[in-house]
Amino acid sequence: MTSTASGPYLVTRRDDGYGDVIPLQPGQRFTLGRANSNRIVLKDELASRDHAEVYFAEQRWRLRDLKSLNGTRINDDVLDSEWELSPGDEFQIGKSRFMFVHQLDELPQVPMPSIGDTISIKKRLSSSRFLTPPPDELPEDTSGVPSRHVLSRDLMQLYRLSLEMGSAGTYHELADAVLDGLLSAVKAEVGAILTIKEGREMEITSVRPDGAAKRAYSPVSEFVTHEVMSAREAILAEDVSRNRYLSQRESITQLGATSLICAPVIHQEKVLALIHLYCTDPHKSFSNDDLEFTIAVAKHLAIVMGQMLRQDSLSAENRSLREQLHVESELIGQSPAIKSVLEQIGRVAPTNATVLIRGESGSGKELVARAIHFSSLRREGPFICLNCAAITETLLESELFGHERGAFTGATEKKIGKFEASDHGTIFLDEIGEMAFNTQAKLLRVLEGHPFERVGGSTPIRVDVRVVAATNQPLEQNIREGKFRRDLFYRLQVVDIQVPALRERKSDVPILAEHFLKRFARETGRKMRGFTPAALAKMEQYDWPGNVRELKNVVERAVALARTPMLDLNDILLSSLELPGTAPASGAEPFEAISLEELDKRHIIRTLEHTQWNKSQTAAILGIERSTLDRKIKAYQLKRDE
Repeated sequence: MTSTASGPYLVTRRDDGYGDVIPLQPGQRFTLGRANSNRIVLKDELASRDHAEVYFAEQRWRLRDLKSLNGTRINDDVLDSEWELSPGDEFQIGKSRFMFVHQLDELPQVPMPSIGDTISIKKRLSSSRFLTPPPDELPEDTSGVPSRHVLSRDLMQLYRLSLEMGSAGTYHELADAVLDGLLSAVKAEVGAILTIKEGREMEITSVRPDGAAKRAYSPVSEFVTHEVMSAREAILAEDVSRNRYLSQRESITQLGATSLICAPVIHQEKVLALIHLYCTDPHKSFSNDDLEFTIAVAKHLAIVMGQMLRQDSLSAENRSLREQLHVESELIGQSPAIKSVLEQIGRVAPTNATVLIRGESGSGKELVARAIHFSSLRREGPFICLNCAAITETLLESELFGHERGAFTGATEKKIGKFEASDHGTIFLDEIGEMAFNTQAKLLRVLEGHPFERVGGSTPIRVDVRVVAATNQPLEQNIREGKFRRDLFYRLQVVDIQVPALRERKSDVPILAEHFLKRFARETGRKMRGFTPAALAKMEQYDWPGNVRELKNVVERAVALARTPMLDLNDILLSSLELPGTAPASGAEPFEAISLEELDKRHIIRTLEHTQWNKSQTAAILGIERSTLDRKIKAYQLKRDE
């Protein structure tokens, strides 16, 4: 049977349903195995590096084992020859299972897990009659009381609870008020509110009863939580205390729970929190009315949380605007070179395109990345920076993707990686050219939209992250030398922004110098009026091998040590370093072949003499601790001339 534009598919099979959907295309071989070179990479120790393949030949899709160690099973039988796939065929590689279908509606319906009498989902709901009470006559409830009277009573409780929620000043006060109101209105004896944090972690915000019971509280099983999060419906389940889906760590048998309610708090299509309620009275269990009342409370809680989040967002936006203005103020200048950079930022920021920023060290690559983030639609999300050159190869993967507890020596706690923490925001990978070659392959898969796993983990994690990378290295040369992956380079270089060196826009030097002067004068409280013409001329004639960062440090040092309100020629202390292939800077000393230790010693003694042996000022200029300066003075046997 020939394939269509919409199929066929391989669909990953799980115990509780289906996972990833992989479209198949004729002419392409879909290899499966542990090696990263496979089209479908399996994180499964039972799979071989190149285990099996699915391919199209003679108008049929076929499955073939590639002489794997543990073999491949098709429909529970060992695959001993090539197999022509038909819709509904299921094959297994190690612990990974796949189903072949021509159309997704051919997938068999997976029954809801039910384990005898140990656990059963009694009801699912996403709305409540308490929010839209019907005007017509209502039937009696199970106790014989007319439902309209029950509804009126519950509406009064909901009204009082809404007043309590509206008067809460903080989120913790809000959560406490919600639980107090719920436990007085429904049959629950134990309750909790769990907030969904960044990285999809859950944090217990409030527990009732508090105190010792808080230590005894255990979250709802992962199965129930997954069902609530994925379907976004509240669930009423019974006989939880005997649920063998719960691990020993998650067991709630010590609470004696007979039924539970788990309800999502949803605001603008996002699950902000979960409400957990346990009924521990063996003679009682939650009713449908309890479930609907909890849903109504969750809806009200979502509104109040949304208002609090909006207030927090406005405050954060106010701060980010200040930061944005602060960032943009350092991307100042009137030169054509800097105007071109600002124009590129303005065009690329509203998109989700990956950006590669290139430029010399100190030229302002991180400022460009921040300007892109704070000018984008992701500005309310996190902006996470990671210097790839500052972390060893063995730890870089853990920093990027996180790790599980016990994944390696020293991994005493679970850690959220930078990618997971950057969800719905931007991650800035500085010095991307220094990234280890093996880690580059894993980064490429994430950039192509594939899920990743924490080190030592097996749960696939998908994130919505924009990647901005920066480097001061010639990546093209690194590719030729085999140090950088060509495919990763093309994936990063969607938009390429070149940040000019300061020597290429010397007309901006006076503007930047004045900006830094005002900032450091404000921070130190010193009344500085500006630069003399000689000082400005000296700075404009200098080539600035350290770029904007060096200019900033020169001005900061001048403001700290100046004796007059006008910074003069002698206040501008420039480095004797020069750019490769250029003549020494004006007034610089000729090259002298000396050791770093001797150079360090000479620089310290000259700085001490400049500050008249004021050790605190000297340490500040050198950028070291006072104790470090004392040790160097003692080691070099430096003494003040009397």
